[in-house]
Amino acid sequence: TILSILHSLDLSSFDMIIMGLCAMGIGMAKTGLGGLGMVVVPVMANIFGAKSSTGILLLLLIMADFFGVRYYHMHADIRQLIKLIPSTIIGILTGVFIGDMLSDEYFRLLLAFVIVAGAGMMIIKINIKENQIFSIIVGFLGGFITMIGNAAGPIMSIYFLSMGFDKNKFIGTAAWFFLFVNLFKVPLHVFIWGTIDLDILLFDLILFPLILLGALVGVWIVKKIPERPYKIFVIVSVAL
Repeated sequence: TILSILHSLDLSSFDMIIMGLCAMGIGMAKTGLGGLGMVVVPVMANIFGAKSSTGILLLLLIMADFFGVRYYHMHADIRQLIKLIPSTIIGILTGVFIGDMLSDEYFRLLLAFVIVAGAGMMIIKINIKENQIFSIIVGFLGGFITMIGNAAGPIMSIYFLSMGFDKNKFIGTAAWFFLFVNLFKVPLHVFIWGTIDLDILLFDLILFPLILLGALVGVWIVKKIPERPYKIFVIVSVAL
């Protein structure tokens, strides 16, 4: 039952309210309001613990990824995705290895560093020409960061903005990228880190309606934001 699941996770009523807001924020983030996703990472780490939170957050992100792909799939730049995926997979596997060796205390410190560094990257003026070495570096860092803390949004935003993508192409390419990497990470969380089990899946499914609501709100808001202000919004929101 729902109550037994909540009891097993030791969540208070206040925690559930916060989780509901997080679910809505994730839905909005995956349909174009990316900065909200960065807020969710430390909040959930505070509720569940740094490493444990990554599995819970991952399933919520995947649910929201499907909405991002559903609304913006036709705008994705598949060529850029193909360039990124090999080094991203290496980064994810590196993150699995390092994260598996750390205690929760050190994992929390690494997660904090990843979040702060990612936010710092977003306020750097981007003027990097497209090249293969840049793609490999970004792919590796994105894979490592997304495995450690589901927090690769800033560095991937840097990459896609540096490619000169317009609003819809930016959202669509990111949606496909994160859907792939997040699905790839699931068995690693289940069988190596042990951060996803049946109770976690059922708990995340309880939050699905709020993810749906957030996704619909996100799509509506993004349609109202003109092209240039949207790019400014992406940078400012993540930095905040």
